[in-house]
Amino acid sequence: MLRFLSVRLLQFAITLVIASVVVFALLNLLPGSAAQVALGVNATPEAVAALEAEYGLDRPLPVQYLHWVGGILHGDFGTSYVTQAPVGPVISGSVQVTLILVVAAVVVSLLIAVPVGTLAAVSHRRPLGAVISALGQVGVAIPSFLAAILLVLVFSVNLGWLPSSGWVVPAVDPAGFLRSLILPVLALSLVQAAILSRYVRSAVLDVLGEDFLRTARAKGLTRGAAVVRHGLRNAAVPVLTVTGLQLSALLVGAVVVELVFVLPGMGSELVRAVGNRDLVTVQGIVLVLVFMVLVINLLVDVLYTIIDPRIRRAA
Repeated sequence: MLRFLSVRLLQFAITLVIASVVVFALLNLLPGSAAQVALGVNATPEAVAALEAEYGLDRPLPVQYLHWVGGILHGDFGTSYVTQAPVGPVISGSVQVTLILVVAAVVVSLLIAVPVGTLAAVSHRRPLGAVISALGQVGVAIPSFLAAILLVLVFSVNLGWLPSSGWVVPAVDPAGFLRSLILPVLALSLVQAAILSRYVRSAVLDVLGEDFLRTARAKGLTRGAAVVRHGLRNAAVPVLTVTGLQLSALLVGAVVVELVFVLPGMGSELVRAVGNRDLVTVQGIVLVLVFMVLVINLLVDVLYTIIDPRIRRAA
């Protein structure tokens, strides 16, 4: 087990280094000068050269990369050429918003998908199973941004129950924070729950034909009790794989939802930075997103070994 974790951590570190090189290279190979963009089209060549020298943009790219990575290792993501402000506080604040949104959406998705998918599998030859499958198909076809707009129209514009936009700091107003979080989380989680429920249904259907479940039924357990007590854990491995993929997709999908609800998350900051050609901020946000995706994949690999004893023995 220790060797397995060591190998996974080594792979994680190598992948992160390669990703940082790719992100830095691609953004710095874009045409145009970041200093020229920061100073404007009317800036003199002397002023552009002075700003490039101030921020080290006139140095070779490998030197700039090492300086950038060295700063990140010490918690310094650099200074924006456009706003002249440190990038680190901007990223840290937006990361908190995005993580709260994404984690809450995943929890709600699982709370909906696991029982609904299990019920659809147990009732797959009944009208109830067909209805659940049909509703799942409809949910998969609806994109997150459309779900967000529909939720705003119903619960904010027509009913006036919940705010249509904005973000409240949890420490300042916990009740207002929860109210501002409900619609964005629902916009993300309803679509993901529809996708996950289909995989839960498929995984549970595969388990229903296993010998150990028939043995549990022979001992007197009902189909539902046998699935809950013995089947869900065996069905969890493929569902865990899909959940990891969906969690990574949620980080990207949150960009649109944050724009719809005007949330100060990573998506909103990334769109703003791209529009201003603020490459330092874009580099930092993209690297943090890559880091989060790699952490998710690492956690999924570790959870495999915890859930499935066969994988743990092989590891």
